[in-house]
Amino acid sequence: MWKIYFEKMLVLGALTSVAAFAYAQEKAKDSIKTNDVEKVTIIGSRNKSRVATDTPVPVDVLNISELAVAAPQTDLNQILNYVAPSFTSNAMTVADGTDHIDPAQLRGLGPDQVLVLLNGKRRHNSSLVNVNGTPGRGSVGTDLNAIPAFSIDRIEVLRDGASSQYGSDAIAGVINVVMKRATGKLDLQLSSGANVTNGANDNTGGMDGEKLQLDANYGFKVGDKGFVNLTGTVGWRNPTSRAGTWDGTAFNLYNAVEQRARENGTILSGLFDRVSGGVATLNGTDVTNNVINTIHQYASQVGYLTAAQQTAIANTNSITGLQSLLKTDVTDNELSYRGLTRKDINMRVGQSKASNVQFMANSIIPINDKLDFYWFGGYGYRDGNSAGFYRRADQNRDQSAFYPNGFLPEIGSTIKDFSLAGGLKGKIMGWDFDFSNTYGQNKFDYTILNTANVTMPVNPNGSFQNEFDSGGLKYGQNSVNLDFSKNYDVLSGLNVAFGSEFRTEMYKIRAGEEASWAQYNVDGTINTVNPNGNLPTDFFGSSRPGGAQVFPGFRPENAVNETRNNIAFYVDTEFDLTKAFLVEVAGRFENYSDFGSTFNYKVATRYKLGGGFALRGAISSGFRAPSLAQRYFNSTSTIFVNGIATEQGLFRNDSQLAVLLGIPSLKQEESNNYSFGVTWKIPNTRLSLTTDGYYIKIKNRIVMTGAFSPTPATQALFNQAGATSASFFANAIDTQTRG
Repeated sequence: MWKIYFEKMLVLGALTSVAAFAYAQEKAKDSIKTNDVEKVTIIGSRNKSRVATDTPVPVDVLNISELAVAAPQTDLNQILNYVAPSFTSNAMTVADGTDHIDPAQLRGLGPDQVLVLLNGKRRHNSSLVNVNGTPGRGSVGTDLNAIPAFSIDRIEVLRDGASSQYGSDAIAGVINVVMKRATGKLDLQLSSGANVTNGANDNTGGMDGEKLQLDANYGFKVGDKGFVNLTGTVGWRNPTSRAGTWDGTAFNLYNAVEQRARENGTILSGLFDRVSGGVATLNGTDVTNNVINTIHQYASQVGYLTAAQQTAIANTNSITGLQSLLKTDVTDNELSYRGLTRKDINMRVGQSKASNVQFMANSIIPINDKLDFYWFGGYGYRDGNSAGFYRRADQNRDQSAFYPNGFLPEIGSTIKDFSLAGGLKGKIMGWDFDFSNTYGQNKFDYTILNTANVTMPVNPNGSFQNEFDSGGLKYGQNSVNLDFSKNYDVLSGLNVAFGSEFRTEMYKIRAGEEASWAQYNVDGTINTVNPNGNLPTDFFGSSRPGGAQVFPGFRPENAVNETRNNIAFYVDTEFDLTKAFLVEVAGRFENYSDFGSTFNYKVATRYKLGGGFALRGAISSGFRAPSLAQRYFNSTSTIFVNGIATEQGLFRNDSQLAVLLGIPSLKQEESNNYSFGVTWKIPNTRLSLTTDGYYIKIKNRIVMTGAFSPTPATQALFNQAGATSASFFANAIDTQTRG
């Protein structure tokens, strides 16, 4: 199988490469050199002549074109995971929206503590909050996979604190994505692959996780030195399944009786909506005898019961007595009767299913010899599908009238990502200047599939709603920047840079449809006061949870539409005291409309010892303002702890419940970053070696708290949110990170 599979891929890849090469040769005469258009600044230094091995802090420059051939990955996160030191990113499973946006980390810190730039401009964050037990829990990062890797020329990774240079989120470092600028060449790439392992398909073996992606890039000239470079990507992947075989209970004797009744046209669970105190009712009417008689009738058709069991059921004329008898586990017998195996009731563990379409553009158009107009941006659309925990037929989370064998609820995601930046750069009075406006937004909508709100009434024909719009998230950011820099011929060189930034942010939560979040009473009203008042129950008297199973929708009271703005001023200087001795000093002042001001600094140095050796080090302070999502995100979701499902509410930090529990208002994270390293650029070779140690101390780090239980004073607030426990964002810990 391997030989056939890879032979097909090699032939297809060769044909694609030949076609692209022939077209590139034909158009090569129209190409322009990158250096003719612009000199790109290495991240971490605003001195345009500074190279990566000369910087006082560690900077990695990764050529994506080369890595695309060497690394068997097509997603940007996974490419960086493959080659970038200190960068980690993992695909999540059974983690709600985090299944669809992979959290990325640098130096072991959170996804929200690394700043991402695109062509040197601040990239917007995702709208998704990582709320489950995944890396970066409680954080909001940047969706790197929204940038097609085929549009990238290189990536610069600054592994050092840089809040004083670039602003909030740069505690762990900065990732600068530099887009392609080539012209006159059509590049095509068709990538395909799959997992072939004994663990595939829930350990039945074979192939899963099939992936197919088509990328195209083409650039054309505008005038003598201008260009427009375009990239398009279409991709598709299947999920992987790595669950072990379920070895617990799945069917009790009540499920068996109900199945025999269904086969004869009777929906047993439709005969009642509530069982309490030994009485079964339907719309408030006592139907106890009807339910008991129906159970007697169809229990006799369960063929694997012993004569003693049949006699015991037939002679029991009370609900409480039948509840005791019908709790018996009959999973193996019932699986055999229904023609199922234990693998049919597995959850799905592995990467999510996804399809995506992406488009990116990058352009520089000279206006005259001293002024260029540039713009870049793109649009991405991604559909995803992941799954949660299997809802078994013997649980109150399954309405067996809807799903007789239980069901695997699915989370469908629609992610739309848009960005556009434009600006002017050139020279004025001997200074290099750059004036720009950058806008970006990320939208994440939830559609819950193959699910049910088990508090909704059972229709006589057994039909029910199995798909819900559970609402969505949206984040938008607009940044206006004005930057100046100039190099002075003082001693061995002095570079001075300064500038300002004005940024506005927007965060929205859209409520889902009513049935996606509501917990209905038996009379069809929404239960908001008494959690056990008049709720539908299963046969054993357990109240049914409301909302769409796996992801209850955002409630109207969860909806938010919040904004804030930020203004910043910075100065960044580099002084080559001698050809060997470099000193860098930077400072940045920022003011946020929602929490105040901060000032941060950085001092860095590098000293060349000779023979290609150099010492380098840096000391800096940093900060990270609470994200809008951390301030305003709130929801109720199903959390499984030791296999037990609970409805955990994540409440706003400024909510009434937070005040009652004494949760303090959020404030900024503060950090101190220390690094020291040795570099060796081996003479007369292209080989360089570097080693760097770092120590990062963060105070007032923002995390999600543990679970709070309701008290008599707070029970009503829990009930209003449909929650049995509560958590919050809080500046709860101080951390130290070394490496």
